[in-house]
Amino acid sequence: MAILPILETPDPLLRRVSTPVETITPELQTLIDDMFETMYAAPGIGLAAIQVGVPKRILVIDLQEPEEEGGEPVRNPLVFINPEILAESDTLQTYNEGCLSVPELYAEVERPDHIRARWLNRDGKVHEEELDGLLGICLQHEMDHLEGVLFIDHLSRLKRDMILRKLAKARKERLAA
Repeated sequence: MAILPILETPDPLLRRVSTPVETITPELQTLIDDMFETMYAAPGIGLAAIQVGVPKRILVIDLQEPEEEGGEPVRNPLVFINPEILAESDTLQTYNEGCLSVPELYAEVERPDHIRARWLNRDGKVHEEELDGLLGICLQHEMDHLEGVLFIDHLSRLKRDMILRKLAKARKERLAA
């Protein structure tokens, strides 16, 4: 397994629409393992293949929620291949989102609070579920990446420009260090 470099905005590849996975191969399984290792190391709770430069409709999520309040995080790695949203609620939920491709910057984003989704797991088995809460929000966020959309695209132009300026400043400081 390997930790892969994570693309950061404004990398143009992040704006590319990802293509469906046709077959599940050993190479795909290796990519999935590398994506988990990369996500955990970052650290993050979700990662789309495009964020590591692979324009395929694959994403990994692990909310790493503790079993009990204040307990140790428990890993529950989930793989979503060719995910699609079948239905979404009319009610919206606001969540303070961040992104490994927009490092260390967060903003309030409104999304449907409940979705019905279908996807293939890492073995190619079809899953269809109702999702809400953080998992539903995270899946919507990661699926945006598959369409070339970043969470900052859901913000007003003023807020988006402010975040992009902060990101550019932080990048310049990192390079100067």
